[in-house]
Amino acid sequence: MIVIKGVAASPGIAIGKAHTLEPEEIVVTRLEIPATKIRQEIRRFKAALDATYHDLDQAEAKVLKMLGKEHARLIDTHRLILTDPLITKDVTRRIVEERVNAEFALSEALERVNQAFEKIQDEFFRERRHDLFDVGKRLLSHLLKQEKKSLSNIRTPAVLVAHNLLPSDTLNLKESNVLGFVTDLGGRTSHTAILAQSLKIPAVVGLSDASRRIRTGDEVILDGDQGLVIIHPSPEAVAKYQLTRRRLIKDEEALDSLRGVPTVTADGHKLKMMANLDSLDDLKALTVLKPDGVGLFRTEYLYLNRTGAPPEEEQMKAYAQAAKAFDPLPLVIRTADIGGDRTAHLGLENPKNEANPFMGLRGIRLFLRHPELLRTQFRAILRASSHGKVKIMLPMVSTLHELQTARRLFVQVQQDLAGEGVVLPRPIELGIMVEVPSAALMLDALLSEADFVSVGTNDLIQYTLAVDRINEDVAHLYDPFHPAVLRLLHEIVEVTHRHGKTVTVCGEMSSDPKAVPLLVGLGVDVLSVSARMFLRIKQIVRGLHMEHLREAVRQSLLQSESDAVRRVLSDVAP
Repeated sequence: MIVIKGVAASPGIAIGKAHTLEPEEIVVTRLEIPATKIRQEIRRFKAALDATYHDLDQAEAKVLKMLGKEHARLIDTHRLILTDPLITKDVTRRIVEERVNAEFALSEALERVNQAFEKIQDEFFRERRHDLFDVGKRLLSHLLKQEKKSLSNIRTPAVLVAHNLLPSDTLNLKESNVLGFVTDLGGRTSHTAILAQSLKIPAVVGLSDASRRIRTGDEVILDGDQGLVIIHPSPEAVAKYQLTRRRLIKDEEALDSLRGVPTVTADGHKLKMMANLDSLDDLKALTVLKPDGVGLFRTEYLYLNRTGAPPEEEQMKAYAQAAKAFDPLPLVIRTADIGGDRTAHLGLENPKNEANPFMGLRGIRLFLRHPELLRTQFRAILRASSHGKVKIMLPMVSTLHELQTARRLFVQVQQDLAGEGVVLPRPIELGIMVEVPSAALMLDALLSEADFVSVGTNDLIQYTLAVDRINEDVAHLYDPFHPAVLRLLHEIVEVTHRHGKTVTVCGEMSSDPKAVPLLVGLGVDVLSVSARMFLRIKQIVRGLHMEHLREAVRQSLLQSESDAVRRVLSDVAP
């Protein structure tokens, strides 16, 4: 029995024989094109573009039928990629200037972008490269007249094992005999993972070499909740997981009854549970959960796959749509947390030689360097505020000066809109993400300007412990239960409450069943949770006793090792 750990991409358990998908070999050869054939080569490339557009039309019809119009925006994203200068200009330029065949010009362009994506720290942005590859693969297949392998040859129910699955592959899984899938590549925020969750297909991704270790016919267990894959499981493991699967099915039925039920501990302590919204694709899935609002609306998706910053009108419509969907509940919109690596795509000057973009020009730092970006987003959000109860949150604040500068711009934008006759229905709150230690340690000063606080635990933990989560040499040091993290979180809650304001946690910790008792015990006011974990976290909270949690936190703050913190908390977890 071999157990391998990956990323839990879509919940559920699948047990069965593996069907390993052989990688589709697309061999691209560099060919010299004579000058007399260049026009013909460009025509061939444009014909492949037209065929790819046709593919996307068909895929859109399928998505609309299966998942609704919110998910059909994925196809819009792919259409936008086809209009990217990388495709429309760079490929044809290479054909003309380098006199190479279209396949080679395209593959070179894709490789260049892949290298750029590899350097991006933010998982959400890094995972968008799979959409680019999806489109690139379609184009290459048309150029090479290579037919895509069908999954319809999986005759009996099986766990699909692949090196990688693109979003378009995932759409076809529901029609095949796939019980679940595991892949070597991929992350939790990829469109492949998001689609798997919507289609309720269990999945574990990011397994590195699963497609080499698992052969077709091998017995496997896929645990999409824990991110585990068990190869050649023992009879005892199979029996255990069959039992767990039956229990999970019952639990899922029980979880449905928690929609709209207040979030209150077993001894009567109430708190708010909001949900995180990554894009309008997730709007429908979130509203049916009946959260107390949206604690984090990530707006980065608006800045993807384009050659300039999103215009005010486009942003306003997106924010208004989300605000309407949740009105009168609050919608906390975070100004875009993008890094300097995106500035070239937005038509801005690129920061030179930024060796560590993760600690570089990102979040509020980038928007204050280019205040027109912040001004446009403020205007769009404020205009959308007539459609619901919106709030604004600034990411990556590390100094009081940054917050004061942003607030001055915020006030100026409000005055400009008033001068234009735009009436704001209510005062709009301006809050901050606390995700760097400097913000946590000087929070009392920041709270003179911030209306509310939300903790971005992923970054706060990384910066506090100086650990890069995607660096395999140190990733094991990333630890939400590290006593330093615990003490910092305690300080944030205490200081914010002394100022009479609220603390939300919207990072990964709020969706981690093991960390939730700690956060509740610390006195966090709001948990903003991923849609996937929303009902499960609510169920956990309802089984907790606040009195026991407070004592457990008090004892945990005395510990000097994270293992000791975990042991203390394990006594009060349900």
